[in-house]
Amino acid sequence: MTTLKQALKSKLNKKQTSIIPNSFDVVGDIAIFSDFPEELKTKEKLIANTLLNLHKNIKVVVKKTKHFSGKYRLQKVKIIAGENRKITTHKENNIVVKLNIETCYFSQRLATERLRITNQIKPNESVLVMFSGISIYPLVISKNSRAKEVYAIEINPEAHKYAQENIKLNKITNIKLFNGDVKTSIPKLKKRFDRILMPLPKSAEDYLDLAIKKIKRKGIIHFYDFQYEKGIPEKTIEKIKKHIKTFKILKITKCGQYGIRKFRVCVDFQVH
Repeated sequence: MTTLKQALKSKLNKKQTSIIPNSFDVVGDIAIFSDFPEELKTKEKLIANTLLNLHKNIKVVVKKTKHFSGKYRLQKVKIIAGENRKITTHKENNIVVKLNIETCYFSQRLATERLRITNQIKPNESVLVMFSGISIYPLVISKNSRAKEVYAIEINPEAHKYAQENIKLNKITNIKLFNGDVKTSIPKLKKRFDRILMPLPKSAEDYLDLAIKKIKRKGIIHFYDFQYEKGIPEKTIEKIKKHIKTFKILKITKCGQYGIRKFRVCVDFQVH
């Protein structure tokens, strides 16, 4: 298949061609350029329209103007070609989700990781997903495992709204949604769980005590962390040890690169 650089070779000079972004993410039918060179600003429409012509499944092309940040971990994007919208429908692991890429946090790169966790779930487990967003983890779990129930807590009201819509879209009945801060929502839950997911790598440690209080004996916690390669796994394990003394590490997984030699890490550990 013709690459973007090959398609633009005759339309841009050698220097411009050399700095065309090599990759982009696709969420639903929206292509997202994470790092678009300033030197190509006057050529962005040409590049984006060329991409649309190359990939018929893509209907919108955007570039990030602000990376994921803030309380709700949101990004800012600018539409540079295609339809004028930021809402799309994305398919993954036998489910379909609707979202606005600017008002909801979502990473399509974690599809494999979501399935990795799901494949560990045993029949009749009660699962808690903290920071559940548009309910992508709960939906994948519900659709691809025999979990008894999945509780999902999300602070962003916009993401919660899409989560409600996505549960209806997938005809799921065993997910219970809560819109609120996990710090106030979790203590109100009058139950313990077989498995707890903590997919907030930047500050999951701040909520580890909450998870430990709600996990059953021999239950499993999936703890996410951002860590430089030299600190894996020691520094991530140190964070866990600050909150719990007796636990068994089941697996440590690198599930995505976040920066230069910096990775998203998941520690699956069992509470004794």
